Amino acid sequence: MTSILFIFYWIDIKSVFVFLAVFLLIYDFIKNKRPKNFPPGPRPLPFIGNLHHLDFNNIHLQFSEFAETYGDIFSIQFIGPWVVVLNGHKLVREAYVLQGENFVDRPSLPVFEDLVGHNGVVASNGYSWKQQRRFALHTLRNFGLGKRSLEPSILQECRYLNEAFANEQGKPFDPQWLINNAVANIICLLVFGERYEYSSDEFQSLLKNINEGVLLEFGIWSQLYNMFPWLFRRVPGPHRRLFHVWKEVIDFVKKIIEDHRVDCDPSSPRDYIDCFLAEMGKWKDDEASGFDIENLCFCTLDLFVAGTETTSTTVYWALLYMIAYPEIQRKVQEELDQVVGSSRQPSLADRESLPYTDAVIHEIQRFGNIIPLNLARCTTKETQIGDYTIPKGTMVMGNLTSVLFDETEWETPHTFNPGHFLDAEGKFRKREAFLPFSIGKRVCLGEQLARMELFLFFSSLLQRFSFSPPLGVEPSLEFRFGITRTPHPYQLCAIPR
Repeated sequence: MTSILFIFYWIDIKSVFVFLAVFLLIYDFIKNKRPKNFPPGPRPLPFIGNLHHLDFNNIHLQFSEFAETYGDIFSIQFIGPWVVVLNGHKLVREAYVLQGENFVDRPSLPVFEDLVGHNGVVASNGYSWKQQRRFALHTLRNFGLGKRSLEPSILQECRYLNEAFANEQGKPFDPQWLINNAVANIICLLVFGERYEYSSDEFQSLLKNINEGVLLEFGIWSQLYNMFPWLFRRVPGPHRRLFHVWKEVIDFVKKIIEDHRVDCDPSSPRDYIDCFLAEMGKWKDDEASGFDIENLCFCTLDLFVAGTETTSTTVYWALLYMIAYPEIQRKVQEELDQVVGSSRQPSLADRESLPYTDAVIHEIQRFGNIIPLNLARCTTKETQIGDYTIPKGTMVMGNLTSVLFDETEWETPHTFNPGHFLDAEGKFRKREAFLPFSIGKRVCLGEQLARMELFLFFSSLLQRFSFSPPLGVEPSLEFRFGITRTPHPYQLCAIPR
C-alpha cells in the first residue's frame, strides 16, 4: 500500500513539474514572441534568447555577420527584451537624425537601474534628462568646454604628461595609467575644480576601478543579471564585483561633493559641482527636474567617467598604432617639425596647418572604434524604419562598427589608412560617416572637449618622443571588449627626440 501511495505521489510531483515546464515555455513564447512586422533575426531559445549565439568578446563583429544574413536592420534577444540593431551609415542617420525624437530615450536595464536608477545625464529620460543636459552644456561651456580659454590648461597637462614619459628614460613601460590620469585631470578641473598628481595612489585606484567597471558592464555576468535580475539580486557571484567597483567610485564623488558643500560660494562658483549646488535652490519646487544632491552625485559621475574613459582609451590606441605603423609616425613627426618646430608646443591654431596629423587622429578614432555598439536607445513611440515597425519602448542599438567600417562609405575600411581623411591635394577632408561620438539628440556632449584633447595630447607627444615597441616584441592590435573597446595592456619605449 505504501509503495502504491509513493507511486501516485511521484506521478503527481512529476505532473506538477511537467505542467510548470509547459506553462513557463508557453509564457515565455507569448511574452517574447516577435511583434508583428518586426525585423528578422536568429531564432532565440526559450528563456536565454540568442545568448547561445553570441560571443561577448566579438559581439560587434557578429552583428556585422548577422547583417549579412538578415539585412541592415535585424533583431535579437539577449538581455531579456528584444533588441533592434541598425547597421550602416544611412540607416543609423535616418533613425537618429531624421527621426531623432523617436529614438531619444535610454532603455531601462536592471543592472543600470540598480547602479544609478534613472539619475544622471546618461541614463535619464524625459524632462529630467533635458534639464540636466542643458545645464551641463551651459555650465561646462562657461568653464571653457569647446573654447580656446581651456587650451592653456590642456597644454599645461600635456607638459606634465611629457615629463612623466621622459622620466621613464626610454625604458619599456605601459603608458595607460599616465594617459588616464592626464586626460582625467582636464575633466577634473571642469567638474571638481582641481587636478591630481600622477603619483596619487588614491586617484590611480579610482581610475583603475572605472576601467574595470566599464569592462564589466558589458560582460556576460552583467547580461545574465539583466536577463534574470530577480535571481542575481539575491545570490553572490562574480556580478557583485561590478557593484563593488562602482560603489568605490561613487563614494569618491560623494566625498568631493560634501567638501564642496562646506565651502561653496554661490556668487563665485569654481566648477560644475558649485554651479549645481547653487542651482538647486532655484529648482527646489520642481523635484522632477533632478536638481538634488543624489542626482548631483550621478551627474558628476557621468561627466567624470565619460570625460575620462573614451578619450584616454583613444590616446592609448593612438600610441599603439604609432608603434605598429612606424612609417605613419614618421610622417606625423615630419609635418610637426616643418610647421611647429621644437621650440614651442603645438596649439589648436596649428591644426589647419597639420592636415596629415589631423587625418591620423581621425583615423585612430575610426579604426580604434572605441564604442563599437554605441549606447543603447529606445523608441518613444511606434516607429517605421524601412519596411519594419518598431513598437514603443523597444531597445535600439545603432551599430557604430557598421558605420565606421561601412564598405559603401570608406575606400579601405578594414585598413588603417589616414588617406580616408585627405583629398587629392593632401588637405584634410571631413567624412559624413565619421561618427565616433554618435549622432542625433544623444550625441556626446563632450565632443568638442575630446577633439581638443586628442589633438593637443597626440601632437605634443609625437613632437617630443619617438615611440617603439620593446626590443623583440611585436605590437598586437588585439582588444578587450566592454562598454568600450580597449587595447590589451602593452608596453612601449618613449625615446626623446
